Amino acid sequence: MTSIYPALIAALRAELPEDALLTSPESLRPYECDGLSAYRRMPGVVCLPHTVSQAQAVLRICHRLRVPVVPRGAGTGLSGGALPLTDGVLLGLARLNQILDIDVRNRCAVVQPGVRNLALSEAARPYGFYYAPDPSSQIACTIGGNVAENSGGVHCLKYGLTVHNVLGVKILTPEGELLEIGGKALDAPGYDLLAVLCGSEGLLGVVVEITVRLLPLPERAQVVLAAFDDVARAGEAVGRILSAGIIPAGMEMMDNLAIRAAEDFVHAGYPVDAAAILLVELDGENREVSEQIFQVRQMLLDLGATEVHTARDEAERLLFWKGRKNAFPAIGRMSPDYYCMDGTIPRRRLPEVLTRIAQLSEEYGLPVANVFHAGDGNLHPLILYDANRPGELARTEALGGRILELCIEVGGTITGEHGVGIEKIEQMCVQFGGPELAQFHALRAAFDPEGLLNPGKAVPTLHRCAEFGRMHVHGGQLPHPALERF
Repeated sequence: MTSIYPALIAALRAELPEDALLTSPESLRPYECDGLSAYRRMPGVVCLPHTVSQAQAVLRICHRLRVPVVPRGAGTGLSGGALPLTDGVLLGLARLNQILDIDVRNRCAVVQPGVRNLALSEAARPYGFYYAPDPSSQIACTIGGNVAENSGGVHCLKYGLTVHNVLGVKILTPEGELLEIGGKALDAPGYDLLAVLCGSEGLLGVVVEITVRLLPLPERAQVVLAAFDDVARAGEAVGRILSAGIIPAGMEMMDNLAIRAAEDFVHAGYPVDAAAILLVELDGENREVSEQIFQVRQMLLDLGATEVHTARDEAERLLFWKGRKNAFPAIGRMSPDYYCMDGTIPRRRLPEVLTRIAQLSEEYGLPVANVFHAGDGNLHPLILYDANRPGELARTEALGGRILELCIEVGGTITGEHGVGIEKIEQMCVQFGGPELAQFHALRAAFDPEGLLNPGKAVPTLHRCAEFGRMHVHGGQLPHPALERF
């Protein structure tokens, strides 16, 4: 970008206010990574538009000059989806942070992409509504980023991922054209482009407005906490509850290492000697919840739970969830670094997969704490390591890759909500063959024929997959995609 850098800066300065264009090294440094902080790269330029029209201007300039653009929300993503390019523009959308409408009659809200996930539910609460998807980072992550990664959360078991709660979006094409897809109506003719855009990781367009579904606050919500002295029994309990026809609002599991970390950090009342705990939340009408709580408690005891506690009040319910939602930062207090994985498996394979993760942990000599959305089989193994020790990050990555490939082996997938980004590019080569990857590239080309939006993320080139296959056979390792340009 060196030769066109002066022309790019001059064009951007003509369209953006002074505070919306960052070029100095000290101002660029905070944008060198997202939540996958093991990989960092200084962006060429950072643009922080205040309005949609300013964002359009940035995209038009970059398209004219053939400069790649990396969209970014709050930077809480854990797969490197917002890793910048040294020869590109980072387009930050955090300043587009207005709740434009809360439509009570239609049970929906219209928001800009920089609205924080939790802020939306807080704004809807006085009207008796809330927004269901609730990632653990909901205090900081944005709705736009949630759409890009198709985020979930502890309540996605009953109420679905972001894709199930978004009614419409407005996006900017790489040329800066504004498109409106979906809306407040329940359905629209033509292809379901809305589903294509949810989870597209910034490769197809830049989201600048979202219409989301709001749900009425339940009459009652209550959590049961069950402790087990065997992880396999806890996994069996998950299947037993669901096969009984009970769909909890959330069903989460934590192993002993995660339990001890969370309890030391939050003091949620978790039994620190348990091999695993299961958090089961029931919500709905008061009578329905009372009946289901009784059924769930009995099933848990029948399956060998060593203790079962029902939250006594709303404060204790929130405290139980606080421990779970703070599990990631809690683990950070136990180790200089940790690597948060994300994969999904069939629920029936849960005991087997946890056993094999423990074996892999021993093989690689790295502790693994397991925290996951047990109800939908979304695992979040946390690998503890020290980046200051030579070779330990590479060993951690190798262990993470083995865990993701284990998910594929048992019939699962390499991501449940974090996306692929740069982190899982090579495992995409394991999950999909050449024909599928070719279709992914064809779909992308329909939206972005120049390949200017977030290049090098989410979908690997066929050449890289061929190289990865050769390295796998010979036991070698490719340079990480964070260190090269696709």
